[in-house]
Amino acid sequence: MKRNKNFNIRKLKQKELNSNKDAKLNRSLLNRKKKKDNIAGRRLEKDSKTKKYQLNKKGEISRKKRIIFALAMFTTIFIALTVRVAWIQFVKGDGLKQMAYLQQTLDRKINPKRGTIFDTTGKIILATSSSVETITVNPLNIITENKEKVARKLSELFELDYEKVLKKVSKKTAIETIAKKVEKDKTNELRVWMEQEGITSGINIDEDTKRFYPYNNLASQIIGFCGSDNQGLAGIEAQYDNELSGETGKILKMTDAKGIDITDTAESYEPAKDGNDILLTIDATIQGIAEKYLKEACIDNVCTDGGNIIIMNPKNGDILAIASYPDFNLNDPYTINNEEQRANWDSMSATERSNALQAMWRNKAISDTYEPGSTFKLVTASTALEEGIVESTDKEGEFCCTGYIDVAGTKMKCWRYYRPHGPESLRQALMNSCNPVFIGLGQKIGVTKYYEYLRKYGFLRKTGIDLPGEATGIFLNEKKVGPVELRNYSFWTKI
Repeated sequence: MKRNKNFNIRKLKQKELNSNKDAKLNRSLLNRKKKKDNIAGRRLEKDSKTKKYQLNKKGEISRKKRIIFALAMFTTIFIALTVRVAWIQFVKGDGLKQMAYLQQTLDRKINPKRGTIFDTTGKIILATSSSVETITVNPLNIITENKEKVARKLSELFELDYEKVLKKVSKKTAIETIAKKVEKDKTNELRVWMEQEGITSGINIDEDTKRFYPYNNLASQIIGFCGSDNQGLAGIEAQYDNELSGETGKILKMTDAKGIDITDTAESYEPAKDGNDILLTIDATIQGIAEKYLKEACIDNVCTDGGNIIIMNPKNGDILAIASYPDFNLNDPYTINNEEQRANWDSMSATERSNALQAMWRNKAISDTYEPGSTFKLVTASTALEEGIVESTDKEGEFCCTGYIDVAGTKMKCWRYYRPHGPESLRQALMNSCNPVFIGLGQKIGVTKYYEYLRKYGFLRKTGIDLPGEATGIFLNEKKVGPVELRNYSFWTKI
């Protein structure tokens, strides 16, 4: 019993001992595990810190890049805006300022009075300007309920199409022209109506001028005429347009962005400067006589192409008259003077009408070429006298007309070949208009000398007459002139 008890005690001790060993082992294993866990934790913490540092470093670098990029963009935009502002200010400034001025002001023109054209006496007026007025409207300044009423009155008063006037009055523009060059009795009637209706803005009545020619057809191709804007279109009116036209005046009115008048600002008025007067060498009396007899001659002789007369003062070369037939009415220059063309006017094309009008306006005396006829023998005679080829105009028998003269193997006949002139002096040769005499003189003068005198006389260039449309003479080049051509020039043909 005792032995069993001791055995049990030993057995219990052994269990306790084993239990202690297991506890120690467990503690040892637990400590090792904790140690490993601590090492792993420290490694993990270290790795975490390393990764966090790397992430923070990357974030800082990225942030710096973003800041640098933003600064670069801001600098680029700032430089671009600075350049743009500088370009607008210094390069486009004047143009934009002018555009702003045009948008903020309403500019109505005042036509100057065109200069008067006098004949050589200074007493007879050939062209003058009378005072008229021009009607314009500012559609934005006419209230909606008045537009139809205004359009109706303007169309009735100035005999215009109502629909077209209403369209102008209803536009959203600053200014529209209704009627030009209106007589003052009409504009005065408009003023009375405006006062009765209480219309104080939107309708403008501005001073203007209208060209008037007191003598209608007199010197029509010389004087010329003006267009609807008082600009010279032909003749003296076109040639001296800058001197006659003067300087345009204007009325300035400030407007808002919509083009409506700013009521508390006054109009700025700049008066027009009238044109200069012109004194012609044309004598109205001589011009009238020349035109009268030219017309009679053309009608009596059925001259279908008309005719021209030029009268000059032989002492100083002044042009006293240039008569052309047919002529036209300067106060109605777009009405054709040809009865046949006038009858068919509506059926003619625009080109045909334009050509017909241009032909009527053309001053044929200076624009068209023509053969001078036997009058050119005077040039040959004067050249021969100047060069000493002929010493006297009255030496009897100096020349002899046999009815023809041989030139380069060709017989050139005298106009009176059937009964030759026989012996004659230079004066008699001119009186008889004897072709062989002047052909012979041309041969003695020679091409070079003959052309020298043609240049001295001015036949190879324009005269410089102060009229538009002057044409030059038609002559062969000097190098191409042979005996036959010189023969022709000597007594006028082929010039």
